Amino acid sequence: MRRDFELEGNRIVSCAEGEGSVTIFVNPDPEERKYLITGLGVDEHTLASSLDPDELSRLEFEPDHVALIFKMPKSYSGEDQLQFRVCSTGAFLFKDRLVLVMSEEVPLFEGKQFLKVSSLNSLFLKVINRSAHHFMEHLRVINLLTEELEDRINTSMENTYLINLFTLGKSLVYYLNAINSNAIVIAKLKNNVQKIGLNTEEAEFLDDIMVDNNQCYRQAEIYSNILSNLMDARVSIVNNNLNILMKTLNIIILCIMLPQFVVSAFSMNVAMPMQHHPLAFWFIMGISLLSTLVVVVFWKYKKL
Repeated sequence: MRRDFELEGNRIVSCAEGEGSVTIFVNPDPEERKYLITGLGVDEHTLASSLDPDELSRLEFEPDHVALIFKMPKSYSGEDQLQFRVCSTGAFLFKDRLVLVMSEEVPLFEGKQFLKVSSLNSLFLKVINRSAHHFMEHLRVINLLTEELEDRINTSMENTYLINLFTLGKSLVYYLNAINSNAIVIAKLKNNVQKIGLNTEEAEFLDDIMVDNNQCYRQAEIYSNILSNLMDARVSIVNNNLNILMKTLNIIILCIMLPQFVVSAFSMNVAMPMQHHPLAFWFIMGISLLSTLVVVVFWKYKKL
């Protein structure tokens, strides 16, 4: 799928196909890939890397454009079952054109920073910065989900919530790797400001991007460490809840079995004391009730 945009009055507006200076390809079909490779001169391997979620971020300088592969979080849906994933995005900066290639639809031109875009270089940097902010948004969601799961685990004896925590922990590991990979290419961009053609204002904005990405990495690292350190405690809580339940069930079974033993003893087909007494039934019921009370009193006295 192809979408074209144009910069008008420092704003990004949609336009007809082939007329804009900004083009987005989402999971390009064979014809669109052919256009990118033969028409724009994009390297075939670099193009494939833009659609590979396992590809590391990198920066390459071609004769007529700059090729950047960076990581972004995938849009989350309920079908992912708390699994947050990352995807690769390719940004190809020409002198008069910016081409973005991604494997699936990801919100790019959202936020206040896209209300004022002065040039293609500025838009190129803002798209990179959008990645860091997108990661931060997902990290806040992960933190909220973690707190909710912790509350449920405290009273649960099932493994479902614990497995969900493991899934979130796995997602944070992928996020840390992706954010760190972005940090490497941002540093490389900083070292090649003149080669890319960034002005002083854009170079300063690149410093801000580096700071935002580092803060995002630290935040993800904090969440990951907290989740890892609390995982063993959560496992212990689940086991403790199960032990409490088993202890309670054992007491209940004991309270039932003692009266059953008394009644069974007086139900044997042999001569029993008081078997002809008119109050024998109530005597047996009294012993059964007394045995239950003894177990309950003993349970409370020992604080089991």
